[in-house]
Amino acid sequence: MNNAPLMPMATAVWLVENTSLTFKQIANFCKLHEVEIQGIADGEVAKGIVGYNPIIAGQLTREEINLSSEDSDRPLNLQVNEIELDNENKKTKKYIPLSKRQDKPDSALWLIKQHPILKDSQIAKLVGITKNSATAIRNKSYWNYNNLNAKDPVAMGLFTQKDLVDALEKAERRITREKKEKEKSQLNK
Repeated sequence: MNNAPLMPMATAVWLVENTSLTFKQIANFCKLHEVEIQGIADGEVAKGIVGYNPIIAGQLTREEINLSSEDSDRPLNLQVNEIELDNENKKTKKYIPLSKRQDKPDSALWLIKQHPILKDSQIAKLVGITKNSATAIRNKSYWNYNNLNAKDPVAMGLFTQKDLVDALEKAERRITREKKEKEKSQLNK
């Protein structure tokens, strides 16, 4: 794969200013004409363009530059960083059928009863309702509160047990942090 580096003109400026590479080597690497590289060196081309360091950008290594500096016939090779994307951890919104959507407020009620340490925003995120709905259910002011039946959301498949455990651990860390801050503020009085 023989692509040009990012920002080829700025990369060429940096290479002209910071290396002893030939104009031809820089031109071939940056996919520019040799005359343009000569113009950069003379200060006629790329005025005001700040040099872009290809080493920091991960497009070249110092060793690659040194090898090509020692041999004027050796071309510079663009370093390609292959990034593997992990699709397993990608969260996708799961479609909830109409028949199960009423289960969301029921699940929120179950979470409020079983795990009162969870914040309304955490419940809303887990179940897939708004924070205002979670708050209304907690305050018993939800429009349909009298018809709600607490149901375990994990058993109904709204989210996994791991999601619940993660949310509970986060809530426990928050409570511990708040206790420490309260103790610290009482000591400072």
